[in-house]
Amino acid sequence: MNGRMVLERFPAGGPRGSWPAEEFAQARRKEGQTVEVVMDLTSDTFLVVVGGGSDLGE
Repeated sequence: MNGRMVLERFPAGGPRGSWPAEEFAQARRKEGQTVEVVMDLTSDTFLVVVGGGSDLGE
């Protein structure tokens, strides 16, 4: 395990012009968390993750 934790998952096929994963991540950043949005190609979802490491290891 590389120390990363998935905070939330969002389907890749969101409504046009909507970026729910990025909006969720921005709200967490405003709370002081270091998060990033990554794409899980296997499940076709965007993951908002917190923690260190270079891959998800899932």
